[in-house]
Amino acid sequence: MICRCFDPVFAPEARVMIVGSMPSVKSLADAQYYAHPRNAFWPILFDIFGDIPHNDYERKKALIRGHGLALWDAAALCEREGSLDSSMRGVVYNDFAGLYAQCPGIHTVLCNGGTAHALFMKSGGAGERRVIRMPSTSPAYTMPYEEKKRIWKETILSVL
Repeated sequence: MICRCFDPVFAPEARVMIVGSMPSVKSLADAQYYAHPRNAFWPILFDIFGDIPHNDYERKKALIRGHGLALWDAAALCEREGSLDSSMRGVVYNDFAGLYAQCPGIHTVLCNGGTAHALFMKSGGAGERRVIRMPSTSPAYTMPYEEKKRIWKETILSVL
């Protein structure tokens, strides 16, 4: 199956970009980043910024834009059966230089898991920016939620 990522979520004043690998089957079906109900991404961000968790995707994107963040995936396109990053083939990378031209203040990239980090580094998208590999928010990554939340919170608050 051919998978295509979504457009980036950003405001021009973004300072930190969060990079995933490729949306899951559930996310692709719902046309939303991190739509799987067991993915910790949105609950962690709600907690970091003191927002009440909700399911309204427009409000989720507003949370990203309103806190100096950008959100995108390393892969623009790939072949994959299912949702596992390990089954991604024929990866075409996103145009990070184009996004940086729209968001020149991005100084740090947080990669959501090991595959996102590996793909982002292969894409050549880092440039002079600081790149930090974060624990994956996927339910497939078995680190306890509270530990994931602690690491994401400390890191985001230190780089914003």
